[in-house]
Amino acid sequence: MTNVTPAQFEFLRSIDTPTVCNLLEVVAPERRGFGYTVRHLHCPFPDLPPMVGFAKTVTIKTKDAVPLGQASYMDKRLDYLDYVAAQPAPSVVVIEDLDGEHVGYGAFWGEVQANLHKALGCLGTVTNGSVRDIPMIPPGFQMLAGSISPSHAYVHVVDFAVPVNVHGMAVTSHDLIHADRHGAVVVPLDTIPAMVPALDKITKQEARIIQAARAPGATAESIKAALRG
Repeated sequence: MTNVTPAQFEFLRSIDTPTVCNLLEVVAPERRGFGYTVRHLHCPFPDLPPMVGFAKTVTIKTKDAVPLGQASYMDKRLDYLDYVAAQPAPSVVVIEDLDGEHVGYGAFWGEVQANLHKALGCLGTVTNGSVRDIPMIPPGFQMLAGSISPSHAYVHVVDFAVPVNVHGMAVTSHDLIHADRHGAVVVPLDTIPAMVPALDKITKQEARIIQAARAPGATAESIKAALRG
């Protein structure tokens, strides 16, 4: 199931990724320790709003030479584009670089791929691999990447629509992704309805604690009282 209402999309886009993680801790406590990225990802466009879209999953390699001119290679590239363009949309392309100790050796993402994917309904990418051409990336296209590098080397798609893992976040094709400058998280669709009322509760609780901490003459006892509610 990939049904997300316009109101739910609007709600998710209105909050940052740490807040989504906080809400998941409340409405799905079992997800407190997994489902999100756990290592730093470079974000060249930190001021962009959160991207919320369905995962298009891809694996790549970049270090070792491959016969890029073979018909089978081109067929895979064309099939991959059909996958990206297909529903559900909007999408976030989640790419796992499989090059082990050489992850990020070459960049899949640059000016050409970003423009091409944006035209096919993609909001951006989350990858453990590298990106490049930062000044030429089309406006509004978000990138969270393991590194930044100058060359695309021998980058090629190994497979797509397969399970991937990017910095601890396990993703399957068409999972709903929420991502911003902090990282990314998979949002189970059945948790969204409960997240809306949970946000109000968390917001009030945090406001009470912060107000107590900022109050003139704040003490450990006054802060503890706020924590107790």
